[in-house]
Amino acid sequence: MRYLLGFITSSLFVLSTLKAQNPKSSSATDIYHSIEKLNFLGTALYIAAHPDDENTRLIAYLANDVKARTGYLSLTRGDGGQNLIGPELRELLGVLRTQELLAARRVDGGEQFFSRANDFGYSKQPSETLKIWNKEDILADVVRTIRKFKPDVIINRFDHRTPGTTHGHHTSSAMLSFDAFDLAKDTNAFPEQLSSTSTWQPRRLFFNTSWWFYGSQEKFKAADKTNLLHMDVGTYYPILGKSNNEIASLASSQHLCQGFGRLSSRGSEDEYIELLKGDLPKDKSDPFDGIDTTWNRIDGGKAIGDILYDVQENFNFKNPTVHLPELLEAYQLLKNVTDEHWKNLKITELTTIISAISGLHLEAFTKTSFTNPGQHVDVQIQALNRSDIKVELKSVFLNEQNTNIENSILKNNQLLEKKIDLDIPVSTNFTSHYWLMEKGTLGTYTVKNTELIGKPETPRAFNATFNLTINGVSIPFTKPVVYKYAKPDKGEIYQPFEVVPEATASFTDKVLIFADASQKKIPVTIKAHKDSISGTIELKYGKEWQVDNKSQQFSIAKKGDEQTVYFTLTPPATENESSISPIIKLNGKEITKELVNIAYDHVPTQTVLLPSETKVVRLNIQKAGENIGYIMGAGDEVPTSLEQIGYNVQLIDPSTITDESLKKYDAVVLGIRAYNVVDELKFKQRFILDYAKNGGTVIVQYNTASRWGAQFENIAPYDLEISRDRVTNENSDVKIIAKDNSLVHFPNEIDESDFNGWVQERGLYFPNKWSEKFTPVLEMHDEGEESTKGSLLIAPYGKGNYIYTGLSFFRELPVGVPGAYKLFSNMLSVGKDKVETKAKIKG
Repeated sequence: MRYLLGFITSSLFVLSTLKAQNPKSSSATDIYHSIEKLNFLGTALYIAAHPDDENTRLIAYLANDVKARTGYLSLTRGDGGQNLIGPELRELLGVLRTQELLAARRVDGGEQFFSRANDFGYSKQPSETLKIWNKEDILADVVRTIRKFKPDVIINRFDHRTPGTTHGHHTSSAMLSFDAFDLAKDTNAFPEQLSSTSTWQPRRLFFNTSWWFYGSQEKFKAADKTNLLHMDVGTYYPILGKSNNEIASLASSQHLCQGFGRLSSRGSEDEYIELLKGDLPKDKSDPFDGIDTTWNRIDGGKAIGDILYDVQENFNFKNPTVHLPELLEAYQLLKNVTDEHWKNLKITELTTIISAISGLHLEAFTKTSFTNPGQHVDVQIQALNRSDIKVELKSVFLNEQNTNIENSILKNNQLLEKKIDLDIPVSTNFTSHYWLMEKGTLGTYTVKNTELIGKPETPRAFNATFNLTINGVSIPFTKPVVYKYAKPDKGEIYQPFEVVPEATASFTDKVLIFADASQKKIPVTIKAHKDSISGTIELKYGKEWQVDNKSQQFSIAKKGDEQTVYFTLTPPATENESSISPIIKLNGKEITKELVNIAYDHVPTQTVLLPSETKVVRLNIQKAGENIGYIMGAGDEVPTSLEQIGYNVQLIDPSTITDESLKKYDAVVLGIRAYNVVDELKFKQRFILDYAKNGGTVIVQYNTASRWGAQFENIAPYDLEISRDRVTNENSDVKIIAKDNSLVHFPNEIDESDFNGWVQERGLYFPNKWSEKFTPVLEMHDEGEESTKGSLLIAPYGKGNYIYTGLSFFRELPVGVPGAYKLFSNMLSVGKDKVETKAKIKG
């Protein structure tokens, strides 16, 4: 696991990350807090576009002060963002950010939902966003979430009335919510959903506004607040020992891959919500005012409430078990309630409280992290009653399998433990993230099982159901089968228990660049997920390509071991783009998947099965120079990409930079956001600029100006102001305006066609002001906007050159965009044309 202590801001947060995967234990105050929430029958749904968009202060306040059931619907999983803590991007980043959102909800008390929308990158207008997402699909998902979650109150993070003023995804989330508010009650809207849910009309829709949306605090102070509700969300919770703002800070700090680790805040904090639809509450500090949130809102609820309100009022913190008879009586009454929605929700909450108040420990775990279909796994069953309450374990089922554990009295603090042989049916599906199982579009994931839409995760394949009687009342408790182990430096660790193929295969590189017609040996690594496997592996490839050894045998003795085989791949004579895939043939089955593990301390380890595929690109590309020094910033795959076309790339430790240390490089490249995230550069900037002055080439990729602090007067040798200008349409027209500059001629001729096939965007954070020493090379713009010329700037400096670029090479090179490789090679070769000319004359 990677160490993330550079992001950790308090000892409390350290503990929460290391225990993120462990089952929750409840103190008496935790139990009391749960009873308070059990007795509130109101629901709030917060809606925005991405992970880390959510206002954790308001979610925590609604969940812990108001005591409402509170959910966050993030339309996307944040797949198009960047990753400050590791290499995961796109689909894998979406998996990581999903888990970070779930970690945040475990802290602030909310629940998490998603739509099928894919975060395809920055969008300036909601019209573009909704076209790429397919508006009707995502609107259907929002309506589905409302119908299933049944919120009384919906709160939008963004304003549906201000398109073009913020990220198009942001505005789109609010627009879809605004429409879905009314559609959720309409039987003619998405009627196919009504077979598994029912129509619902929320009472109120709000916009979570603030002075920021008004332009200044002065304008907000003067604004008409007739339709605004105000809440002070800085409240302190004595029974939790934390303030709402501390909880919110810890929750948002779970978004580590986005750099959201931060100090806790405390004290009074104002939040405002503006009524958009529904009736205005008389009490303008309570979004639920006028809504019956008591047990009286459901038939048969008054008798349950009479019991549970008394438990809350007279709660015994020293001996909570004295309340068990009342809780069991309420449980039996609740089973007879006809309102299925509230019955199911409140039974889940109540059984959790009964388990906690009884000191029950129920667990089913394995000592292996994964298995295969058709195998057998030892599952350790544990049941423990840590009270004097009469508890009898009637039976335990692992899914449908009876474990033959029957009629065991659970005596106080006497652990019942038994090992069970679990049969994994041959038909068991592999562990997978349901939104990645089918090929989707640029803007929308494909999900064939509509019952999964909205869920944060795929339900676990195996669960243990403990059928107990507690004081004579029968109650089932269901627990997922997990993998549990211990590490000397971390202690007890819980991870998901997975079902995987017997073997998987992967390539080292996701893109293979052939700079000329030379063949390459391609390594394919086969990993065994079962003992004693043997079979064959072959490559699937395009007809223009050739493979000399089409099928090879492999044999691996131990589960977890790997074997690498090599295929010799010959490219076509001319430029070409294709792909190759491995096919494992094993026991009559074909396996075409690779397995990726995502392991960090602050989230449960994720096992991701993806199609194993590598893009292969035949280029006619020239380059000058050999040795490149690369200073890594926020993390990218550019160094590996440059090695693909024959450069010798060395990662530079910024602390080792001196005048002498840089002289050996033909060019020095700074990775994305290097000046934002590498503090050491403030001491080394002069050496980097001196390197250029003495004849080197320095290439600086995009940074965000607002985040590098006062330590850098300027990151360039001349005046350069970085803006938030960006071109988000990857297909937008590009004009070469420095037609005589060697940057577009040497060693590769660059023309407008080299900007075909770019992905996600053209670039971001372009400079909008610069010294006349700089020459702008390209001109581009999004539809309806003025052209910008700041995407690629070059300036001579002393004997060398300084280049600043906001072009998204960090996205284009790893996916094998030919024109991006040619242009980057030209950037690395700047000045080398003169050297080659002199060499020819001298020769």
